[in-house]
Amino acid sequence: MSDISSAIEAILFASGEAFPVERLSLILGADIKEIELEARKLTELYESEKRGMRILRLDNKLQMCSAPEYAQFISLAMEQRKPPMFSPSALETLAIVAYFQPVTRAYIDQVRGVDSSYTVSSLIERGLIEISGKLDAPGRPALFRTTDAFLRTMGISELEDLPLLPDMTSLDGIEKLQSAIDRAQNGDYRQISLEEMTSDKSEE
Repeated sequence: MSDISSAIEAILFASGEAFPVERLSLILGADIKEIELEARKLTELYESEKRGMRILRLDNKLQMCSAPEYAQFISLAMEQRKPPMFSPSALETLAIVAYFQPVTRAYIDQVRGVDSSYTVSSLIERGLIEISGKLDAPGRPALFRTTDAFLRTMGISELEDLPLLPDMTSLDGIEKLQSAIDRAQNGDYRQISLEEMTSDKSEE
């Protein structure tokens, strides 16, 4: 293992949060491509040796996390309860933000046809969406976007990895999104088939 690789490992472990690749590059005096290469080598090493940790790429950040196959043991050790189910309204709102971000709450309300204040607040509390700025319009309404936690929950590295937009007007589309999120929250990232979230309608 190279000094850069060891340094990346130490920084990510100590941070405990998603760490910008660009900042790693500045700290270690290596270019971004070299940082990304060393991170991939670490990931391959962890997987080949079946270690209990992994390195996730979240857009332009890296984060050390536990290996998904040990999620059930971690839950028992930490006495964690199964994450609460997402309601259809939460899934609808999350899908709207994910696919059309940044969006205002008024836009979400317009698409859903109902007031989404409570649902938006709930998703913010769960850390899945956040305020990303203000719209340059009367009243300066807040703009919402998804977070790194959303990427981790869905088991993807960047928004471009999202499947075609699910048909949230049908129960089938909502159930597919719920199923994918449930499995991701339980640590089954590698078992998620994002294509399963895509409705038959959107595939036509």
